[in-house]
Amino acid sequence: MDIKVFVDADADIRLIRRLLRDVKERGRSLDSVIDQYMLTVKPMHEQFVEPSKRYADIIIPEGGKNRVALHMLVDRINALLHTTTRSGSSM
Repeated sequence: MDIKVFVDADADIRLIRRLLRDVKERGRSLDSVIDQYMLTVKPMHEQFVEPSKRYADIIIPEGGKNRVALHMLVDRINALLHTTTRSGSSM
């Protein structure tokens, strides 16, 4: 299958998730997480991740919590699998 999927999440949500994970699970300080985010994570996202969005076949908004978009993706994958299985082709 050749489906390019971009899961789009709001920048504030991405930052909050990172803060919670790095502080709680990795024992990092709030200051170190914010410094890393501002110095590397945010600029790399803007330079590499966000521009890749234009090449996506499917963009799933709301960080993957969009059930309609997820159902459409699952249906498309199932259709491709069904077609592949019926034709005897391999992926």
